[in-house]
Amino acid sequence: MQGRLSAWLVKHGLIHRSLGFDYQGIETLQIKPEDWHSIAVIIYIYGYNYLRSQCAYDVAPGGLLASVYHLTRIEYGVDQPEEVCIKVFSPRKNPRIPSVFWVWKSVDFQERESFDMLGISYDNHPRLKRILMPESWIGWPLRKDYIAPNFYEIQDAH
Repeated sequence: MQGRLSAWLVKHGLIHRSLGFDYQGIETLQIKPEDWHSIAVIIYIYGYNYLRSQCAYDVAPGGLLASVYHLTRIEYGVDQPEEVCIKVFSPRKNPRIPSVFWVWKSVDFQERESFDMLGISYDNHPRLKRILMPESWIGWPLRKDYIAPNFYEIQDAH
C-alpha cells in the first residue's frame, strides 16, 4: 500500500522506495543519499515544514548506517497533522549524506550528534564537529563494531 506522500512523489517522477507504515500508521520512505537534498527541499515546499527529530543508527555490524528524519506537515486548523519518516542509508566505509540544515535549521545539533556517535558526514553542514565526545576521541561509539578503549590501561600508562 502506498501512502499519500509516496503517491505524490511517484506522480512527479521523484525516485524513492516505500518501506510501508510503522505501528502508528506513519508512512516510511527510503531516499538515496544523492537524491536526499533535492527531495528534502521539494517535500518542505509540499508542506512538511517541521522536522520533529533526526537520529541515526547502525543497521548491522559491518553493514549500512541509517539517518532517519521524522517530518510533520503543520497546517493551521488541522488537528491531526500528517507525518512521514524518511530513511537515508549510507555505506559505513565512507558514510556521507547531504545535510538538510538549510531546509530545517532544527536539524543542527541532531546531525552533529549522528556524526559524533556514528561517523556519518553531513555534507554542507555549517558546524559539523563533535558535540558529545571530546574532539580527540577516536572512533564512533554507537557503531555495533566499535571497541571501547580500556580506560584502566590508559590510566595505568600515566
